[in-house]
Amino acid sequence: MKKQNVRTLSLIVCTFTYLLVGAAVFDALESETEKRRWDVLDELEKMVIKKYNISEDDFRVMETVVLKTEPHKAGKQWKFAGAFYYATTVLTTIGYGHSTPNTVGGKLFTMCYAIVGIPLGLVMFQSIGERLNKFSSVVIQNVKRLLRCKDVQASEINLICVVTTLSSLTIAGGAAAFSRYEGWTYFDSVYYCFITLTTIGFGDMVALQKDSALETKPEYVAFALIFILFGLAIVAASLNLLVLRFVTMNTEDERRDEAEALQAAQGAVRLEGDVITANGSIISGQLGRGDSISLEDAASVCSCSCSCYPDPAKLARHRYTVRRSPGKISHLLPLQPL
Repeated sequence: MKKQNVRTLSLIVCTFTYLLVGAAVFDALESETEKRRWDVLDELEKMVIKKYNISEDDFRVMETVVLKTEPHKAGKQWKFAGAFYYATTVLTTIGYGHSTPNTVGGKLFTMCYAIVGIPLGLVMFQSIGERLNKFSSVVIQNVKRLLRCKDVQASEINLICVVTTLSSLTIAGGAAAFSRYEGWTYFDSVYYCFITLTTIGFGDMVALQKDSALETKPEYVAFALIFILFGLAIVAASLNLLVLRFVTMNTEDERRDEAEALQAAQGAVRLEGDVITANGSIISGQLGRGDSISLEDAASVCSCSCSCYPDPAKLARHRYTVRRSPGKISHLLPLQPL
C-alpha cells in the first residue's frame, strides 16, 4: 500500500478517535452542569408563572420577546457599523449568529456575498501570512547575525516559535481590552479571543452587544474589527507553517513514486520472441511491457566473432530486442532508445 493511502487512513482513524475522546471528555465535564442548570431554570419558570399568575402560553410569549430583544441592546445592528461587523463575520467564517438577516433579499445576498467573499478572504489571509513569515525570516536572520551564530538561516522551528509568540501576545492583549470594555473575566476574554481567531464563533460571547456600543463607542468598534482581521492574519501565518506542511507531504510522496517508476522504466529491457541462453534454456518472449530481464544471465549461444554483432563486453551498456520469425530466431538488433 502506498504511503499516501496509509497516511490518509491513519488520519481518518486518528480524527474519529479524537472525536470519540472529545465527546467522552465533554460529556464528563458538561452533562451534570447542564442538568443542574435545566432544573434551576425549570423551577424559576414555575415560580414566575405561579407568582404572576400567568399561563404557560403567556410565559412563552414573554420568553420570545426577551430573546428577540437581546440583539437590539447593541444598538442598530443593520446600520453601517453593525452591517460592517456582520460582513466581517461572514467573510471570515466566524459566524457569531448575533444578528441574522430577516428579509429574503438579505438572506439571498448573504449567500452570494459568502460565495465570493470567503475564498477572497482565505486568499488574502494566506497571502498576509506568507508575507508575515517572510518578514519573520528576515528578522530572525538579522538577530542571528548580531548574535554571531554559525547558521543564520531561519528554520521552520524558529518561524513556529515566532508566530506562536505573536499569537499568544495577540490573544493576551485582546483579552485585556475585551475584559475592560465588556466586563468579562480575563479567562472568559481569552476564551472569546481564541474562539474568534480560530473562526469557531459559537456566539455564546460576542463583543459590541450591549450599551449600544455600535453607536456610542466607535473607537471600540474599530478596535474589535482590527483585532479580528490582524489576529486572523497571525493565525493564517501559523497555519501556513503547520497545516500546509502536512498537506504537501502527499504531493511529495507522489512525485517521489513517479520519479522511481520513471527510473525503473528507463532501465527495463523488452523482449520480442524467444531467446536461447548459453545453458540451453529458452526464455519466452511473452513478456509484458513492464517485465525485464538481464542480458548477462541470458547470453546468446552465438559464439562467432563476426563484426555484425557488438562486443559481448558492451552488452551491459546496450539493450537488445529479439525479432522472431516463424520457427527460428532470425537476427538480433539493438533496441532503439525509448
